[in-house]
Amino acid sequence: MATHAGGVHPGTAPRTYGGVSGRLVFGAVMMLFGGLMTLAQGIAAVRNDRVFVTTPSYIFSYDLSGWGWIHMILGIVLVIAGLATFTGMMWARVVGVVIAGLALIANFLWLPYTPLWATVLLLVDAFVIWALCTGGQGMEAGMASPAAMRGGGRGPGDQGPGDQGRGGQGRGGQGPEPRGGGTGPVAE
Repeated sequence: MATHAGGVHPGTAPRTYGGVSGRLVFGAVMMLFGGLMTLAQGIAAVRNDRVFVTTPSYIFSYDLSGWGWIHMILGIVLVIAGLATFTGMMWARVVGVVIAGLALIANFLWLPYTPLWATVLLLVDAFVIWALCTGGQGMEAGMASPAAMRGGGRGPGDQGPGDQGRGGQGRGGQGPEPRGGGTGPVAE
């Protein structure tokens, strides 16, 4: 018996949560976390500028209260987009990617003030962008069936309907395998 190394097991449907893939749920949760952290960072900068490290001759040295307002706005929009992503709406994914990209840039410019916090948020924002860009691939195009997720690709030892050796039965005598139209397995 051949093993399937593509991550999608034959005969199982991809895992979804209310019509939203697991990767989109991960992206939404990380967006909520990153948004709340960015919001807290902004509040700390607006309330008390003495919390942060002062950096002499930093090229992007602006007033910390101004940076705080920028982070608070980005944090609020990230939280709203994170909540909307749970619905699976495409506009929420697009807004999430754009705002997470802006937050990534803002946190990169924020590195001299809070290096550890900014680095963590850089990683969170990068994971959000990754999850929103790759999550739910094929779900919108009606490719959620197991055969479509396999994409018609064959693993070692698998024989298709026209191949000899198993009597044209495909995977283990279960009948011909339907083709998904792709050139290989589609990763979830």
